[in-house]
Order: sequence, then structure tokens, then C-alpha cells
Amino acid sequence: MVKSAAARAESAVPGASDDILPSANDVMRQVAEIEAKKAADYLRKKKVEETEKKALLDQLSKPSGLSEEEKKKRAAAVINRAVKNGLTEVQVHRFPKELCTDFGRAINQQEPGWEKTLTGLPREMYQLWYDHLRPRGYKLRYQVVDFPGGVPGDIGITLSWT
Repeated sequence: MVKSAAARAESAVPGASDDILPSANDVMRQVAEIEAKKAADYLRKKKVEETEKKALLDQLSKPSGLSEEEKKKRAAAVINRAVKNGLTEVQVHRFPKELCTDFGRAINQQEPGWEKTLTGLPREMYQLWYDHLRPRGYKLRYQVVDFPGGVPGDIGITLSWT
């Protein structure tokens, strides 16, 4: 096949078609910029997550401010909704292990006295069960519900009536 005049002229001029191909150095610089942007985005997202988790921990480490009567009404609403759905137990709360003085170790090991490691809202929920629900035959279970990276993570509170 015969080259057109334009194709022959382009191939005859050194560097004319070379402008289409970036240099290896340019490509590596672009890859580095993209990776740097990804890393910055990841760090930004991680910082937002950490800020949100700190705010949650701050909120959960404080008393709810609810009266005993309001707490009992909320517990009754959760129980009644679960019963209407045919359940015999319901997870009533999930919280970060940092709300335990030992980061959930005693709960994970099912040690006697584990409830003494609770703080904030999880402790308040335990006390509600102890004072009002336990005498009525309800059972309460605190257990580690996930293991990110193989270490105990969040703790779930399950209320049952079987």
C-alpha cells in the first residue's frame, strides 16, 4: 500500500508522531499524582470517620437524660414490636468496645463481673434490665458481635424472653 503524501510528510518530520506518545517519566508522574490523590482522599475519609466515632463515643458515654418511666416505655415499645413480629429476642443496642473500661475483654471472655466494665449508655441499659426487666423474667446478653482484623469490635445487647 502506498502512503499518502500527508502520512509520508508526517513520518518524515522527526517528533511529529512522537507528540502522541507521552514519555515514561510523564506517565510515572501522572500515576504518582493519581496515587497521591487517592491517599489524600483516604486520609480525609478516615479523619471524618474518626471524628464521627469520637462524637458517637462522647454521646454514648453520657447518661441518656431519660426518666425511669420513659426508659420503661421505650423498652416496652421495643419488646411489643418484637413480639408482634414473632421474635423471642431482639438486639436492642450495639456499641463500640471503647465504652467498656477493658475494651470488651471481660464480655468476650464471659467473666463474672463483666457488667462492672460498662460505662455510659450501655451501663444505663444494663441497670434498666437489672432493676425492671430481670424481675419480670427477661434475660440480657452482652456479646462481641464482630471481630474486625481478628480483634473484638462492637458489642451487641440482646434482650430475650424465652
